[in-house]
Parts: sequence; structure tokens; C-alpha cells
Amino acid sequence: MGMTRLIELKRCADEGGTFVSVGGRELAVFRSGDDVTVIDNSCPHAGGNLSGGDMTDGVVECPWHNWRFDLRTGVCEHAANVRVARYTAAVRDGWVFAELPDGRSSPG
Repeated sequence: MGMTRLIELKRCADEGGTFVSVGGRELAVFRSGDDVTVIDNSCPHAGGNLSGGDMTDGVVECPWHNWRFDLRTGVCEHAANVRVARYTAAVRDGWVFAELPDGRSSPG
């Protein structure tokens, strides 16, 4: 799989989430300094916008029903069998890239 260029790092909220849509896929990019995590934007519980949730200590809280997801694993703190998809991510030349399952890639 190739890496897909998502967004300039400087456009990402520091210590928070940023919504990104690429190839019909809705993603949430969470940034802490130069570290980034990319997950699906939709909460598996009821479809809440995870990029709009509060991030504290590597955990994002869904703004709809307060379900909390560990950004390191994608696992929900309320139900270990519930998780949000995470994607391998990297910052290169000031851009956030992610390895998406559809194999799309973009130059970078």
C-alpha cells in the first residue's frame, strides 16, 4: 500500500482533531506537536464526528455520547470489542500522510 497525502501539518489543530476527506473517505487527524494519528472520523457507536471531539492524553472523546477511544490502539474504553480504524501515518516535508487500505497513493 502506498501513502496518501492528506493535509499540511500546519493546518492541523495542535492537541486536537482535524477533519479530512480524501477519496470519499472521512478521516480524523489528531496532532500533538509533530506526532499525528489518523483514524476514521465516524464513531462506531452512533456515527459521531470524532475530529470534533476533545483529545486528552492520547484519548479522543466522541462529542455525541462521550465514548472514548485510545488513539494508540483505536480501542474504546467503554467496550473493548469496539474500535475505530487507525491508519499508519507519517509527517514528511510538512504534510501528513496515511497508508489507506484502498492502496491509493499520492506524490509527496
